[in-house]
Amino acid sequence: MQVFAVQRVLGLFLMVFSTSLIPPMLVSLYYQDQALAPFVKAFTLTIMVGFILWAPVNRYRKEFRMRDGFVIVAMFWTVLGLVGALPLYLNEHIHMSFTNAVFESLSGLTTTGATVITQLADLPKSILYYRQQLQWLGGIGIIVIAVAIMPMLGIGGMQLYRAETPGPMKDSKLTPRITETAKALWYIYLSLTVACALAYWAAGMTLFDAIGHSFSTIAIGGFSTHDESMGYFNDMPQVEVVAIVFMLLAGVNFALHFTAWRDRNPLHYFRDVEFKTYLGILFTVGAISSAYLYYKDVIIFPEDAILSGVFQAVSIGTTTGFTTAEYHNWPGFLPVLLLFTSFIGACAGSTGGGMKVIRFLLLLKQGMREIKRVIHPRAIIPIKVGDTALPDRVIEAVWGFFATYVAIFVVIMLILMLTGLDQISAFSATAACINNLGPGLNEVGSNYASLTDVAKWVLAFAMLLGRLEIFTLLVLLSPAFWRR
Repeated sequence: MQVFAVQRVLGLFLMVFSTSLIPPMLVSLYYQDQALAPFVKAFTLTIMVGFILWAPVNRYRKEFRMRDGFVIVAMFWTVLGLVGALPLYLNEHIHMSFTNAVFESLSGLTTTGATVITQLADLPKSILYYRQQLQWLGGIGIIVIAVAIMPMLGIGGMQLYRAETPGPMKDSKLTPRITETAKALWYIYLSLTVACALAYWAAGMTLFDAIGHSFSTIAIGGFSTHDESMGYFNDMPQVEVVAIVFMLLAGVNFALHFTAWRDRNPLHYFRDVEFKTYLGILFTVGAISSAYLYYKDVIIFPEDAILSGVFQAVSIGTTTGFTTAEYHNWPGFLPVLLLFTSFIGACAGSTGGGMKVIRFLLLLKQGMREIKRVIHPRAIIPIKVGDTALPDRVIEAVWGFFATYVAIFVVIMLILMLTGLDQISAFSATAACINNLGPGLNEVGSNYASLTDVAKWVLAFAMLLGRLEIFTLLVLLSPAFWRR
């Protein structure tokens, strides 16, 4: 590993990230909420640490290897979670412990949406804005954003891009150069955010709420500026409709957005197998949820049952985590069905969490192939996505991911139970954090404030695993990775 190259990039990234603390400062000045000082201190500390790391090695120039990219991504997200916690930890208005501040920061940056804050109405406007902004930055991936601007500083980006987006991506590049790729992602992400904010504003939100909720909607994060989440706007059904539309859009592969935009042809969406599977899953779960809520008399009017059922299916299924009601208190199997939908998650290459629709689809196809092989042992049965036959190496990678995912899930759940959580709370907390969902069931249905510090640190690690799709972190624990 090239230690100086890693140190130089980490220092640069910290200095760039420090600029993200400027908008909350401006919000604090505008609303005069007396919360400016923590942001100023955090900004000063972050830029100083970044400069101290960068200055001694600023002339060091060498091409990155793949392993350097993995180290930088893992280190950066870890350090960023700590740095992002500073404004929360230093703010005397909320009196957060260091553990709670790091948990909240990582939850925002990984777009998980699990919170330890119980009275959002009492928070300064700048803190409310900052939480939403953390999710927005984390949604596109702070590394991918940085790749678009770092070439001017003499840093190549392909290795970082690969480390940030592991998994069965159908498009390794959108354009021939990684800089153009990152810029394309950035423009699409920004355009969706602006459109979402304007739609929320037109639907009746205040401008502050519209901007904040557009950040967490497009990031598929789920943080809200209100304790009731989207339930705060229950008297404005048009707000829920806007949320459904943009959560669906944010859960789509951004490479597909780019292709459709570049060719001016929306038919690209309906030629994509993953997209059609994605819509099919959410439509099915939404229909089941709506019918169950109506026929079990949870919601009296059918139009309200449809809106609530579809909203919650899309929110949980895409791992956004917005709620319009306490879904964990809904009767019967429905909360568990919704939670299990988050295991599938959104499309690969989107801002969503979960295992991703394409992996789920490949697992199903592999299962069907094995059934056919039992009947026809000598048959050669390829697995196809569309008209493309996939090599067995891809299927092996998907099965390897799934097996590792299940093993880690079990270990984390057992540790949580060891800290005193009941089985349902431990299971749902693990699922909600490793899938970057947010709200769980039982004790973690509303927030995570009651958990022990040990449980919070374990779940923070689960969030990182989910955000970086497990292997980016686990590869660093392999002796082979560090061998020359």
